[in-house]
Parts: sequence; C-alpha cells; structure tokens
Amino acid sequence: MRNTIRFAAASLFAGAMLAATAGAQTISIKGSDTLGAKLVPQLAESFKSKNGGVKFEIAAEGSSTAFPALANGTAQIGMSSRKAKSDEITAARAKGIKLNEVEACHDMIVVVVNKSNPVKQLTKDQVAKIFTGAVKDWSEVGGAPGPISIYTRNTSSGTYKDWQTLAMKGKNYAGSSQKLAGNEQIAEEVSKNKNGIGYVGLAYSKKGGIQPVKIDGVEPVAANAKKYAYSRACYFYVPENADATTKSFVDFAISKDGQKIAENLGFVPNH
Repeated sequence: MRNTIRFAAASLFAGAMLAATAGAQTISIKGSDTLGAKLVPQLAESFKSKNGGVKFEIAAEGSSTAFPALANGTAQIGMSSRKAKSDEITAARAKGIKLNEVEACHDMIVVVVNKSNPVKQLTKDQVAKIFTGAVKDWSEVGGAPGPISIYTRNTSSGTYKDWQTLAMKGKNYAGSSQKLAGNEQIAEEVSKNKNGIGYVGLAYSKKGGIQPVKIDGVEPVAANAKKYAYSRACYFYVPENADATTKSFVDFAISKDGQKIAENLGFVPNH
C-alpha cells in the first residue's frame, strides 16, 4: 500500500505478551459498523477477560470516521471495511502519525430481500440495475409486481463505497434509495417491507424476516467467499508508534483465537 506498511498474516507483534503488557488503560476504537457492531466488542470482552484493567471505548459510526479520529489522536485503533484512501493516509502523516494496516478478517456483502419475496437469486447485472434505479419494479427481475424499495448504508460507511465499486461500477445510487446507519437497521427495514432490498455483512444476513439472495447462482456462505461476487477484506489501522497494550489487542484479534471469534459471528477468518 502507498503509505502504509502492510502487516504480514503472521502477527507483526509476535512476542508481545498480552498479560505482561496490558494494564489499567482505555483503548478507543472507532470506525466501521460492520466490525464494530458485534465483532470488536466480543474481541474486547475476550481480551479483557485475560487482561484485567483494560477498558474499551468502541464507536461504530462508519469507516470514514476512523481516519480523522486516528489523525487527531482520539482513537488508538481505526476499524474500516475498506482500504484507507491516500488523502486519509496523508492527513494522518501531516499530524506525524504513520498508520499500519492490519487485515482483520474477510467479509461478504450479502444482498437480502424480504422473506416473502419469491426472488431467490439475481444476476450481477440485475443487482446493478436495481441499485442504480434502472430497474424499479420487482416484476422486471422475475418477482411479483411492486415498486422496489432500496436500503443502503450512509455515506460515511465503507460498505457504501465498496458497494458502489463492487456492484455498481462506480455509478450513483438510485435517488429513491434510503440511507441507514448500519447493517442491523437495513436488515430490520427489509424484514418489515415485502418490496425491500438491501445489503448487509455476512454476519447480519441470518436475521428473521429476510433471506439472502444467490448472485449468479452462488450462495453467499463463507465456503463460497473466493467465488462470491461481493467479497472483501476488512482492516484495522494502527499508528506505528502505538502503545504495547493496543498492539497486543490487535495481535489477539488476528490470532487463531481472535479469528475463531470472527468465524463464529459469521465473518470469514484469515486463517
């Protein structure tokens, strides 16, 4: 990556002793809702159980919020469901902060519709046309007649940007699309609206009232991560001069035990 040092799959912080480095400290983690709603809180709880005295402040308000927080020193760790942009890296460096990039886990962005919708699968082309507004009625893609209600993430979300790239070839969202704060809100709205469609991280695709949609015949399950159309990596960003406890937490998150927690929540582990 342009201005960062990419961590190897093996821990960069190998040798750090969790119990030895942790102490009475608060670690502030800000950014991605995809990582911060479930995964990071559970990682934090597990880490705290082994390292008494460590506290966490977790704010999951979108990947774009991670980088200003890192640059101004209000976060020790940034969560992001997309790679940092060059201007975000530059802004941090201007404040004397060099960011290291850590691959947290992999995720799949799953297209979900209401449980009562007869549409069980879509093509990539149909998905692009729905989210850009070129297709407006379910009858145009094999469903029952009815206007399509589109739910997306808000503009500070890394998933919002990823989806534009992965599914819409960079085109704008349909003007009628409704922007929501997080995965859980999208799943909730689609579950209540028989004409709804949205996208959520894999960990949120099993909610009652919604159903995942196959894309080009590929079911969105972890085993299909390498061939599913909308797969991506998620990241932690950490200042190069982070303290030992912060490094130890990230070390734990990408360890075998941390990745097992990710897998249990529906993410795709790195190993």
